[in-house]
Amino acid sequence: MMQRVIAFLLILLGAPIHASPPSVPGADAPELAALGGYGVGFRSVTFTHRDQPDVENAQADPSSVRLVDRNVQVDIWYPAIAKKGSKTVLYRGSLWAEPPLPPVAFTQQGIAVEGAPAAGRKHPLVIISHGYSNNPAVMTWLTENLASKGYVVAAIHHRDPNPYVVAPTTRAAPNFNRPHDIVFAAAQLRATLGDLIAPDNVALIGYSQGGYGVLTAGGATLDPVGPNMKLVAGGWLKKFARGSADADAIKVPGVKAVVALAPAGGAPSSAWGAEGLAALTAPLLLIHGDSDFTVDYKTGALAVFGGAVNADRYLLTYKQAGHAIALNPAPPEMRGSLWDIDWFEDPIWRQDRINAINLHFISAFLAVHLRGDESKNAYLKVATENSDDGVWNAPAGTPWGAYSPGGENVTLWKGFQQRHARGMTLLYAPKASD
Repeated sequence: MMQRVIAFLLILLGAPIHASPPSVPGADAPELAALGGYGVGFRSVTFTHRDQPDVENAQADPSSVRLVDRNVQVDIWYPAIAKKGSKTVLYRGSLWAEPPLPPVAFTQQGIAVEGAPAAGRKHPLVIISHGYSNNPAVMTWLTENLASKGYVVAAIHHRDPNPYVVAPTTRAAPNFNRPHDIVFAAAQLRATLGDLIAPDNVALIGYSQGGYGVLTAGGATLDPVGPNMKLVAGGWLKKFARGSADADAIKVPGVKAVVALAPAGGAPSSAWGAEGLAALTAPLLLIHGDSDFTVDYKTGALAVFGGAVNADRYLLTYKQAGHAIALNPAPPEMRGSLWDIDWFEDPIWRQDRINAINLHFISAFLAVHLRGDESKNAYLKVATENSDDGVWNAPAGTPWGAYSPGGENVTLWKGFQQRHARGMTLLYAPKASD
């Protein structure tokens, strides 16, 4: 009774009722969303990328593009030995408010312990690229959860210009900076993390603008006549386009898997074109809402799924969901206006629900391609593409919250609970050589 009273008071006060940190899934989460067996450690490092073109603060004239040292901050979560009762990290961030208001600052409680002793060695490395003008503090649902499962997770702080007050050439700067930041950070992490990571066992995960970044750094080649070429100051993007001498300089070598959520980049007048998408060969998991007004679904993830013909690939689609499919539930400071809430929350889907489903499929995908755990393929190659069509006649006495076992005569998606695999489709296509 008391819990209901507290929940009612929280609703009256406009506060969220998600008491747990975002990386801790709820009771209705699918099976593989659960935290792993490791504690989680946290630290932040800054690398300096020397003599980089300052395309954000330049005009189109190449002579106006200065070379500057670009500081790249990276937050790192890792499997750790965390003592019970240790103080956990309180993350801090801010997002642009509705113009002309100033940015809104927020905090987010985590489960990680800063500086905790690392556990184990030779863990797979997962590099995360957030959305335009976001920051790693909005994606702790993913970073902490994966670290608890034995991955070293590195999320880059991309320094994006304010998209609401800048010229198109400045707005286009992240099209240059994203893949460069990712490639640079990957090299630095491989060189500095020692035997904590297996340097040749790497995955890239990106959301929105970060989706463009990881697809590009993961193998998709940039179209030399694409729409962004003329927007990036000084023609600097074209220097790394397909066919150029430096095209490979914006690729992370040896990537084993790529996950792109609501990826920017677009089609048919896309960043890559058909030839560029066909250059993707790493296994690919795409996730998107089919009612996204920020990054169009048909010319976004659906087009990438159709064009990445040389990659083994999946496309998870949330029916009627919009662009907000990759951030934590909105913290209290971001619930004061609809603009602020819309950074985080989908109008129809519960955010913690989307996060849990994302965790389930991302965990299965990484287990297969970074750990060689073929048993997790059963969670990816579902019996029915439309989740609504799944059926499981569970035997009498089966607990209400039991997970679908999959297998013969069971089409309810494996790892989901009855009545809780709804509103999604999951497509699969093998690479062309298969």
